[in-house]
Amino acid sequence: MTVALMWEARAAAGRGEELLAWVRGQGLAPEPVRRETFRAPQDRVLVITWWDAPYDADLPELPEPDAPLVTRPVHRWRFESADGE
Repeated sequence: MTVALMWEARAAAGRGEELLAWVRGQGLAPEPVRRETFRAPQDRVLVITWWDAPYDADLPELPEPDAPLVTRPVHRWRFESADGE
């Protein structure tokens, strides 16, 4: 089964590049099958990781950045692949 974890944060005003650099520096152990990082207006950063694991598997997730770097707590979602159903 493929599980995708989504992590999304909004940087404090003017700190979007800093948040993006912070996210890129965060490693995961073990490494996911795939990892992509996106950015959007309003200094938002989104990371999606793909895992070959059951939906309820204990998987490593990106941490919360230090409070001054973001405007609110990180949003997180977990999805399972619907392909083949």
